[in-house]
Amino acid sequence: MRILSLSALACLLAAPAFAQQAADAVAPEAATKGAFALASPAVQAALAAKDAGQEVTAENWMIAAANPLAVEAGAEVLRAGGTAADAMVAVQVVLGLVEPQSSGLGGGAFLVWYDGTTGELTTLDGRETAPLAATPRLFQDDAGEPLKFFDAVVGGRSVGTPGTPALLETAHRRWGRANWPTLFQAATDLARDGFTVSPRLAQLVERDAERLSRFDATAAYFLPGGTPITAGETLKNPRYAETLQALATHGADAIYTGPLAADIVRTVNTAPGNPGVLSAMDLAIYEVKERAPVCASYREFEVCGMGPPSSGALTVGQILGMLGHYDLAELGEQHPDSWRLIGDASRLAFADRGRYMADSDFVPVPTNGLVDPAYLAKRARLLGGKKALTQVAPGTPEFDHALNLADDEALELPSTSHISIVDAYGNALSMTTTIENAFGSRLMAGGFLLNNELTDFSFRSHRDGLPIANRLEPGKRPRSSMAPTIVMEDGKPALVIGSPGGSRIIGYVAKTIIAWADWDMPLQQALAMPHLVNRFGTYDMEEGTGAEVLMPLMKLAGFEVNARSLNSGLHAIEVGEVLKGAADPRREGIALGE
Repeated sequence: MRILSLSALACLLAAPAFAQQAADAVAPEAATKGAFALASPAVQAALAAKDAGQEVTAENWMIAAANPLAVEAGAEVLRAGGTAADAMVAVQVVLGLVEPQSSGLGGGAFLVWYDGTTGELTTLDGRETAPLAATPRLFQDDAGEPLKFFDAVVGGRSVGTPGTPALLETAHRRWGRANWPTLFQAATDLARDGFTVSPRLAQLVERDAERLSRFDATAAYFLPGGTPITAGETLKNPRYAETLQALATHGADAIYTGPLAADIVRTVNTAPGNPGVLSAMDLAIYEVKERAPVCASYREFEVCGMGPPSSGALTVGQILGMLGHYDLAELGEQHPDSWRLIGDASRLAFADRGRYMADSDFVPVPTNGLVDPAYLAKRARLLGGKKALTQVAPGTPEFDHALNLADDEALELPSTSHISIVDAYGNALSMTTTIENAFGSRLMAGGFLLNNELTDFSFRSHRDGLPIANRLEPGKRPRSSMAPTIVMEDGKPALVIGSPGGSRIIGYVAKTIIAWADWDMPLQQALAMPHLVNRFGTYDMEEGTGAEVLMPLMKLAGFEVNARSLNSGLHAIEVGEVLKGAADPRREGIALGE
């Protein structure tokens, strides 16, 4: 093998191939433009800015989310004087219609909120919960062995109690100004009159047609007449319009009690071949939990996000906390040592994640110890060599409970969405929202898909006689990697960011913060930068981009490497003298502001 010198590598990495935006195999930019050809001039301008690799700038407010129709709905709310919480409701209910594979009323979400009046930062936990009738062996066969993943996912067994409707209502009650029913009008109109199917949705339906065909209501919607919906056609969802009208009139109770709740329970518990155990009581007792944010220092910033049951803020905070002991700015984005350090810091953080992180209402989690600067300094010293770490193990953070836990092995697949909003009142919102796997459980009720969130638990409850922190228990919330983040500087938001992507969310968010904070990349460029993600030892390099240039160097450093699609959906807003918004070129989203 010819070994590249660092100077030669720098030349290669500086070439346009490394800086290029990764092509989105699901929704090419030209096709995305076509799907929204009739959108407003503001949306067209936002699409053009993203295509040109430029941020959108604004003076008063900004919103970035995964679909132009959803962004436009939120923008109308902000133009009318609504808050970020108001706009989020409008965005989420449209997203549940136009990209139902990613999020919706049948799923859950985490929200990070900065209050422009009080200067306080808080988080809302709208994560799904395990049914009261669930047991730790729900995803095991008669011999106690884990089920195959999709045998567990498709059907009612995987469905947890949805949290998103309650989260929408809670956020609006606390921070909203707009009249609640008006926030559902755009989504109701689109559901009743129809929306244009995007290339991304059409291709994902085609790929998953066999699973979607297993349940009558789902097949009738996504595969009418047995044929997958196609890009450019108009799709109507009158049942979803009825659900939205019920929400507008009765609030979240429309989902958690009454006929719709009964429909959800019946759908889950009578799913052919794989019934679940959700009950009316599970829905009736669901509650959103306010939790303290988890913050970690990085350079002059505090990086804040959602703590347990999410592993997002802790793991992002650990990665950055370790890397803060190395001068990545001096090394630069073109130096292989930057990526060696990032890769191994991520591996160390993921080792702690697998051992310690779970729903802290059920399992003692050493939250403070995991992001303690002294602990991270000790872990950072492990990165001081010249080669990849040959072994990675969990550390021993300060903890006043027993550490006698086994490592987790839960899968977490990438189908999620993210919303970033800054309003005219100085409020900032970062919310990541999901139904877990693409199309969730594949079950529909009320015109929306139901989640498969329970498969985010470890299928095993114990290993070698030791309990796994993220084991399934009645009423417990499964661990998540969602990482809605607000980066604070001098007590105020500097960056509002998050992404979908399963457990790779953590790497996407951490890498983008590094590119923005250390390498002074403009925000749109930081989002478009090719991905390099390492969780468990193998370094995933985004195929078809300049990231592949690094493959021989990372292999030489001792990493296993793999070129693959890394389809993030980063949406971010930089807060400064002006607002700068950016949307990931790998998906259909835009940033829009005024």
